[in-house]
Amino acid sequence: MFAYIVKRLLAGIVVMLLVSLSIFLLFWYGPSEPARAICDSKTSQRCTPAKLEVFTEELGYNNAWYTEFPEYVGGIFTGRDITIASQTTRCEAPCLGLSYKNGKPVWDEMKGRLPATFSVAIGGAFLYLLLGVPLGVAAARRRGTVADKSLVSSFLVLSSVPYYLFALLTFLYFSVLFEAPFIGNPGYVPFSESPVDWFGGLALAWICLGIFGCTQYTRYARGAMVEALSEDYVRTAKAKGLPQREVVYKHALRAALVPVVTIFGIDFGTLLAGTIFTEKIFDIDGIGLWALLAVGQKDLPIVQATALFAAVALILSNLLVDLLYSVLDPRVRLS
Repeated sequence: MFAYIVKRLLAGIVVMLLVSLSIFLLFWYGPSEPARAICDSKTSQRCTPAKLEVFTEELGYNNAWYTEFPEYVGGIFTGRDITIASQTTRCEAPCLGLSYKNGKPVWDEMKGRLPATFSVAIGGAFLYLLLGVPLGVAAARRRGTVADKSLVSSFLVLSSVPYYLFALLTFLYFSVLFEAPFIGNPGYVPFSESPVDWFGGLALAWICLGIFGCTQYTRYARGAMVEALSEDYVRTAKAKGLPQREVVYKHALRAALVPVVTIFGIDFGTLLAGTIFTEKIFDIDGIGLWALLAVGQKDLPIVQATALFAAVALILSNLLVDLLYSVLDPRVRLS
């Protein structure tokens, strides 16, 4: 197990280096001039060619990428000095650059938004499983019945609706039209300030994510459960006279959860990377909304940092999923 974890961590580090290099090159050779954005910001949209050349020189964009990339990576671990408009700022590790808009270290701003994103992701992911898996198991146990067909059909219709439209309608009806008590005023309040307001402000976003996400997990769990119930070891357990509940929930469910957990690991990493529509519609100041605003403002260090954070979240989520395999299914061995 330990050797497997070390091997996966080393592989994850290699993947993160490749991803960070890809992101770095995309911005380095992108269609927009990175120095232009900060030059316009610092000169009130009066950037002259001479001033643009100065900013290009200070930011290092006239150097080769293979000389600047090691400095960027080194700054993540040791920090670095960044000069903008003849002003040198010490960016402490982990240094992800300075915001073009306000000149503050990107990591300092990101830290303040991580709790909001984690709150949305954990609550939504919890409802994914809490609603989706039991409904999928119930449908599998009643395979072919009217209840099974009705559930699958209705969820298929619901999942065909674009998520942004579903989230917008949820906000309009529960927050604007009916002004639902407690949950009708969405937004993020730190848990340390008021646990009640924290829960109430996020509840509508959680409900929206949970209902929409559980439609997929119901289908995943149903399909995996139908397959598990047809396995030989399940038929053997039934032949031994074990109670139906024990056969389903102790033997079949553990195997059925393996493919569900695989998909859940990717979805949870995506949620951590930033639920842009959810945060925008429900006014939650998290990573997704921050990245969306940065794109509009051409604040490339923030966009670059959020993309790198998304890659890290997905890699770590997949690692945790692999470790859970051997717990859920005894037939799986990590080596």
